[in-house]
Amino acid sequence: MSVTTKTGQPAVYNDSVVRWFAIAAVIYGVVGMLVGVIIAAQLTWPELNMGIEWITYGRLRPLHTNAVIFAFGGCVLFATSYYIVQRTCHTPLFSNALAWFTFIGWNIVIVLAVITLPLGITSGKEYAELEWPIDILIAVTWVAYAVVFFGTVGIRKVKHIYVANWFFGAFIIAVALLHIVNSAALPVSFWKSYSAYAGVQDAMIQWWYGHNAVGFFLTAAFLGMMYYFIPKQAERPVYSYRLSIVHFWALIFTYMWAGPHHLHYTALPDWAQSIGMVFSLILLAPSWGGMINGIMTLSGAWHKLRDDPILRFLIVSLSFYGMSTFEGPMMSIKTVNALSHYTDWTVGHVHSGALGWVGLVSMGSLYYLIPRLFGQKKMYSVPAIELHFWIATIGIVLYIAAMWIAGVMQGLMWRSVNPDGSLTYTFVESVKATFPFYVIRLLGGVLYLAGMIVMLWNVIMTAMQGRAVNAPVVAVNPAHA
Repeated sequence: MSVTTKTGQPAVYNDSVVRWFAIAAVIYGVVGMLVGVIIAAQLTWPELNMGIEWITYGRLRPLHTNAVIFAFGGCVLFATSYYIVQRTCHTPLFSNALAWFTFIGWNIVIVLAVITLPLGITSGKEYAELEWPIDILIAVTWVAYAVVFFGTVGIRKVKHIYVANWFFGAFIIAVALLHIVNSAALPVSFWKSYSAYAGVQDAMIQWWYGHNAVGFFLTAAFLGMMYYFIPKQAERPVYSYRLSIVHFWALIFTYMWAGPHHLHYTALPDWAQSIGMVFSLILLAPSWGGMINGIMTLSGAWHKLRDDPILRFLIVSLSFYGMSTFEGPMMSIKTVNALSHYTDWTVGHVHSGALGWVGLVSMGSLYYLIPRLFGQKKMYSVPAIELHFWIATIGIVLYIAAMWIAGVMQGLMWRSVNPDGSLTYTFVESVKATFPFYVIRLLGGVLYLAGMIVMLWNVIMTAMQGRAVNAPVVAVNPAHA
């Protein structure tokens, strides 16, 4: 039963802003992954930058990370969080005007990033390269996002707050804290500033931010998506709601302390490095608890995986989540890190999480969302979803396997010594040995990009076939109020 407004008109969810964020996410996904393929090609054949400073690896790499994390991933999170919070709270968004402000503000940030990063305007901080005027716009947009999200939770028509909203809420609060503290800077001109911190303190705060950008932006928020879209697509309740709450609190508490594992064998005090390692190992428990909870939601419905490529995207993403959250704690152990640090093993680990977990769960969620946003029962082409799934999965496997092998090989070559104590291999020899694996990595990236282009075509065709619709607000069953 739908709800009516005071004027007697049917109340509707604000799906317009969700629709625009979802479409933008797919477009930014193609652009961000294309830049990734370009820099993968440059790492394989460095002369491909043609001596043009604006397209050198050092300029394009931060553009790639910002595009895939904040443009693609950010738009997916805005779209899904706005969609989920309305449905689980049985009420439209708290403020349509502020929701549209977040869309405009976020996209201005993305455009400014596309302009400034190739020009070399950067703070030089990992995942926080944008200069101070853009940082201020990010903070203002994020505060507006928080007002919309928590305002909607505040006017909910049900007493219960669904677990997905707990994850989204923690993500919004934590990212605001991380961004504001790490981006504190002293401006010396309109496009140049220096960090408010110095030396090892700057490094510590940067990796407290950097790892928690992974922990909250790329993990907690996407787990919120998982807890909504897997039960919806599988048409099954969450395997264990109690486990989901334990998962939430254990993950939120533990993740904040893991950042120092990025600074093993540096000037950071040894006790701080050890704390980062210990909390990274503890993180394995809540991470796998969440993965098991998501996968076991399919209990009694495993047969659906044969025929439902969207569900396959969502479940396989959890497999990569489990693999990445096992690998991360293992790499945080100091003796393992002595081999892996500064090698391509780290690159393989990051992309196992980014392409396998974040990418696949985003694609599955968007495939669920987009037909509903355009009044359709399904995407224009289900076989195209199937094709996308397989070429993306093959691309991921090629990418991460190549980087794992290259990384371990690099680590072993760099630490190999002759009986007289001299190095067995020069650095150049390790680079030459890595070349074939860079070619395989490039091939994997091309396949993953091709899958994203297939998705863009499917989304365009679905939008053209349907029409933009805002779903009616569903009345709450009094028994559940």
